[in-house]
Amino acid sequence: MSEPEAEDPAMLRRAAFGMRVQRLRRAQGLTLQQVSDSCGLAVSTISKIENSHLSPTYDVMLKLAQGLGTDIVSLFEHASAPVPKPALSGRMAVMRGSEAVPLDAGPYVYEPITTRLKDALIDATLVTVVARDPGAFEAPIRHAGEELVHVVSGAVELHTDLYAPIRLEAGDSVHYDAVMAHAFVSVSDEDARILNIVAGGSPRKDS
Repeated sequence: MSEPEAEDPAMLRRAAFGMRVQRLRRAQGLTLQQVSDSCGLAVSTISKIENSHLSPTYDVMLKLAQGLGTDIVSLFEHASAPVPKPALSGRMAVMRGSEAVPLDAGPYVYEPITTRLKDALIDATLVTVVARDPGAFEAPIRHAGEELVHVVSGAVELHTDLYAPIRLEAGDSVHYDAVMAHAFVSVSDEDARILNIVAGGSPRKDS
């Protein structure tokens, strides 16, 4: 008898992500339509995400978090709890590397590295750029706020709707208005890794 095929890890992560979204929605007593009305995503899109039939891009995750009244980190399993704010001291929250749960969204694999922090102004994500051609993206990525990207390893090419493609090597950075359509593709032999920081992308709830 043949051995049963191992389940695809990327599919398992998508399923876990979808279940987390569904639990967050149901915990608040929200219908798919209510979340849709709040964030602007189609009911069918939210349903496909919950049932692991669709891997959301970053801009979709931002909208989804807004519709659920939370932040992106809360959409991932094992998001660490915030460190309590000591009296007369600064805010701080810690997220261990072992707590990061990747999400395979096709052109990108996202690994959130931010933690929920009271009045946080940024979202940060490590991204493995799998895409090799802008055609790998179903739709242009654009969202509110500013985006700062630093190339950790490999090389990428940034494609936008306003500028000619820009090649960025490891150690290079780029800062732009995220409402401009943008997409990164790897141009190195290995899949490039980038640090993606978004400010003002969506409201962050207090912890």
